[in-house]
Amino acid sequence: MSGIRRRDVLAGTAFVLADIELARGAIISGQLPWQPDKEDTPRTAKPGAWKFFTADEAVMMAVLADRIIPPDPDTPGGNDAGCVVFIDRQLAGPYGLYEGLYERPPFIKGTLQQGPQSAQTPATLYRLGIAALERYCSRPDGRAKGKPLASLQAPEQDAILQGLEDGSVELEGVDGKTFFQQVVKDVQQGFFADPIYGGNRDMCAWKMIGFPGARYDYREWVGRHNERYPHPPVSIGGRIEWTPRKS
Repeated sequence: MSGIRRRDVLAGTAFVLADIELARGAIISGQLPWQPDKEDTPRTAKPGAWKFFTADEAVMMAVLADRIIPPDPDTPGGNDAGCVVFIDRQLAGPYGLYEGLYERPPFIKGTLQQGPQSAQTPATLYRLGIAALERYCSRPDGRAKGKPLASLQAPEQDAILQGLEDGSVELEGVDGKTFFQQVVKDVQQGFFADPIYGGNRDMCAWKMIGFPGARYDYREWVGRHNERYPHPPVSIGGRIEWTPRKS
């Protein structure tokens, strides 16, 4: 005991007793020793003015969305499904600026599986790509023969988009193939995303494929193949008919 001082023993005992009292206080008061964080709910994309696209850019995007996902008698096309609104809100937010992603060189073009390998953000790619496509269409020697994309017939529009896809249509100042791949991906995401993000209006895409959406439990249907799900889909924001009506 010669190496242990009485003062150290008393101090250590005091700390132990203090910890016990704090623990008892938490139990007696009924309070948890931590506070949960505030809920981080997704922001709902509300209708209104464009946040990223100009009016002319939005016209071009409406054409692209409808040719990538054409309308049919049962389901609206990409534009009426809200895909352009979805992309507009995404480009105006963190997605458009590659926020949170590593953005330092060197930038070496990789495979499709390696994702984007460029300093160009989605917002920049859209701005340059739409402008370059407009310039291409205005050329009399191009496939649009000097006409705006929106004024062409559907087969003529498809021919230009197919040219972007296979690289036979070259855009000035931007890689047309990369631009088209980005638009296709974003239109698809907007079509199938939760409606709170601006696309999949009235859950039209989920209704088409029989997807239940954000329902809390549909385990009994997971293994039932080739059977149509009988219940209507549910968004993160609920369903319109659940909203209390004002008298």
